[in-house]
Amino acid sequence: MLKSKTFLKKTRAGGVMKIVREHYLRDDIGCGAPGCAACGGAHEGPALEPQPQDPASSLCPQPHYLLPDTNVLLHQIDVLEDPAIRNVIVLQTVLQEVRNRSAPVYKRIRDVTNNQEKHFYTFTNEHHRETYVEQEQGENANDRNDRAIRVAAKWYNEHLKKMSADNQLQVIFITNDRKNKEKAVEEGIPAFTCEEYVKSLTANPELIDRLACLSEEGNEIESGKIIFSEHLPLSKLQQGVKSGIYLQGTFRASRENYLEATVWIHGDSEENKEIILQGLKHLNRAIHEDIVAVELLPKSQWVAPSSVVLHDEGQNEEDVEKEEERERMLKTAVSEKMLKPTGRVVGIIKRNWRPYCGMLSKSDIKESRRHLFTPADKRIPRIRIETRQASTLEGRRIIVAIDGWPRNSRYPNGHFVKNLGDVGEKETETEVLLLEHDVPHQPFSQAVLSFLPKMPWSITEKDMKNREDLRHLCVCSVDPPGCTDIDDALHCRELENGNLEVGVHIADVSHFIRPGNALDQESARRGTTVYLCEKRIDMVPELLSSNLCSLKCDVDRLAFSCIWEMSHNAEILKTKFTKSVINSKASLTYAEAQLRIDSANMNDDITTSLRGLNKLAKILKKRRIEKGALTLSSPEVRFHMDSETHDPIDLQTKELRETNSMVEEFMLLANISVAKKIHEEFSEHALLRKHPAPPPSNYEILVKAARSRNLEIKTDTAKSLAESLDQAESPTFPYLNTLLRILATRCMMQAVYFCSGMDNDFHHYGLASPIYTHFTSPIRRYADVIVHRLLAVAIGADYTYPELTDKHKLADICKNLNFRHKMAQYAQRASVAFHTQIPSLKIEDTVFHVFDKVKVKIMLDSSNLQHQKIRMSLVEPQIPGISIPTDTSNMELNGPKKKKMKLGK
Repeated sequence: MLKSKTFLKKTRAGGVMKIVREHYLRDDIGCGAPGCAACGGAHEGPALEPQPQDPASSLCPQPHYLLPDTNVLLHQIDVLEDPAIRNVIVLQTVLQEVRNRSAPVYKRIRDVTNNQEKHFYTFTNEHHRETYVEQEQGENANDRNDRAIRVAAKWYNEHLKKMSADNQLQVIFITNDRKNKEKAVEEGIPAFTCEEYVKSLTANPELIDRLACLSEEGNEIESGKIIFSEHLPLSKLQQGVKSGIYLQGTFRASRENYLEATVWIHGDSEENKEIILQGLKHLNRAIHEDIVAVELLPKSQWVAPSSVVLHDEGQNEEDVEKEEERERMLKTAVSEKMLKPTGRVVGIIKRNWRPYCGMLSKSDIKESRRHLFTPADKRIPRIRIETRQASTLEGRRIIVAIDGWPRNSRYPNGHFVKNLGDVGEKETETEVLLLEHDVPHQPFSQAVLSFLPKMPWSITEKDMKNREDLRHLCVCSVDPPGCTDIDDALHCRELENGNLEVGVHIADVSHFIRPGNALDQESARRGTTVYLCEKRIDMVPELLSSNLCSLKCDVDRLAFSCIWEMSHNAEILKTKFTKSVINSKASLTYAEAQLRIDSANMNDDITTSLRGLNKLAKILKKRRIEKGALTLSSPEVRFHMDSETHDPIDLQTKELRETNSMVEEFMLLANISVAKKIHEEFSEHALLRKHPAPPPSNYEILVKAARSRNLEIKTDTAKSLAESLDQAESPTFPYLNTLLRILATRCMMQAVYFCSGMDNDFHHYGLASPIYTHFTSPIRRYADVIVHRLLAVAIGADYTYPELTDKHKLADICKNLNFRHKMAQYAQRASVAFHTQIPSLKIEDTVFHVFDKVKVKIMLDSSNLQHQKIRMSLVEPQIPGISIPTDTSNMELNGPKKKKMKLGK
């Protein structure tokens, strides 16, 4: 059946356009109940159970399905995800509303509906002849949707009665909207609020803890006085921002001081780019990463950033005097130059809450159900939750979600979501680390896996179209030990004309990941592979990352090749890009490749190729450094893991060989060559990578550290910085230069991806290159996949698609990639920190100059299970009252399980 709707629309030119929308209604949409005689059991996707038994409800003891409305899905998703809740009908109307209002919840509900054990059924009520409803005159869209949901619930109950004469199956409508519930009951539909239904599940009392507190007013603390000013409504905020009365920005809480935050103002204006907030009332219930509206205070009320470190001790909610006393500590006498633009939050434009990991701070009141939750992230305030499981959850890592923050409550309200496990357990802490850094790490869904090639896989004639056969070349890969995701390989050979041919061959991941499908969408969402100390979170499924895309030796593999003809002085004479098929002749580690280069007895083709590459790489590196490229050290450590327990048993700093530099030089050269090519072809749509020059203030710490050793570091240009770092040597302290280079990395700005049509500054400061991109690691970086697609179109090896040449969509992709890349770096550092537990050193009031040598005894302080620390006691030099006796020559570290781990040199 076809329904048509006609309406008139005014065009920009002043004309009138007639628009006809067609809506198809069907009779063959199944209800999802197996064995239903009325619709022949027809259904799409996972089905409901024929006779649901669980969960047992005291309100509706007979077998039943649940049918929630939009707000229940949006706000009670934690309840719906619980294994106890099964057999849920998700209406098309509800799903569409959720998709429009919350992308994260929409994804979660799609994941639940794809889980066959949950028996969630998506019913397309908007295309079913008997459940479709048209919007009535004077009825708003929200009321129409509420009516559509009730019509579907009523139809289901009447429809299920037709299954059999003795059928007792019911559909229970779950809604937290009082009026909607009253109308449903009037129409004969069994209806309950989510809280009523959950509390009726006597066999699952733990589910009550997962209920979200929806009404802020209804959850205010008893007799609590008003602490915060009221947030202005969104309409007033938007009007105020537009007129310039208020400023819109991202709220960034301080890690060191819970009474201080900054708001990074959105927009192009450099004036008042960052506004400081001090004191609870000025923070006004904003939470880290919220988009807020702030009012700038008069200059007489401006303050300076506080140097006081203040952590919230979880004081009594009514002890406001103590809070005010702490706020007075922040305000110290400062010069006028130190004052910063200061403001207060007047309203929230967009909440950016997420589930938070942390620990329960159990109430001292016996039998109390109200407790404070302390997040692991110090930028997040404590959260008040109600739970009956406090004794069980004490000493465990748990997840809590925020529901709201009443004006008379010192802390926001929330609810318990999940118990992760014991504090200090490796698996638990790794899960916390991934969640806190928002690293997508769930197993790949069946929808994603369905787009993988069917095994056994082999290269077909179709695959060879627009592809060059390079299997005859002596190609080899050089990687760290144990590397399974090999995405690059190299070759070098002498040509008949006496020049050299050098090839960089990169895994052709874009051949397997086609634009727009579920595999592509998931790879884009993940953005990057994350390498932790003991595990790897892949961007693409293992079949690709460790098998079909990995350029392992002695197997045919699809590649994208960048091939240069070079002089013996590493001058590029010609550049060619081609899709190819290669067969790597060796998979070497850096050490194995170095051994071949250095061995006088080895002169085979692979070794000859490596020697040629190494010779050219040295010339390329020298030339780069002469142009001002920086060579900075990074304190990377490698863990030696126990083969059975996977616990770290030793660690050492990463050793760099000539072969590391050799591979790096050709990867850099390939990235630069590809960047030039894609920008030539797509001047407005190239995905590039830039590295901004740091502001002079960033270098202060480096300059002061060098000055303490009577050394001068010049920072006016990248070249002068590189040269002064080269000269910063100390004969009595050989490790000083490395330390200064490590310190220099901390002064750098973050390198970022960007769309060429949305930016004018392409320069890469660290590499001293006018243009750069990422092409060489498509297995572990989604940016490289996009670059491969652009290059393939540029050389006529593949077709374009609309999103590839949409600079706004590309800019959105870059934004996500920059976020994912930054979070991956933080997660990797946190993983190293967890396994090494190496903190900063502080010894009362004694001042030590940077780089002074000391001898310390290291001990693990477990007094705060959530933030375990290494305590260092000074052994040498001897300071009366501070140093401990020199009765130990052993510096050992006791890990969480009291295993000893030797610190590498």
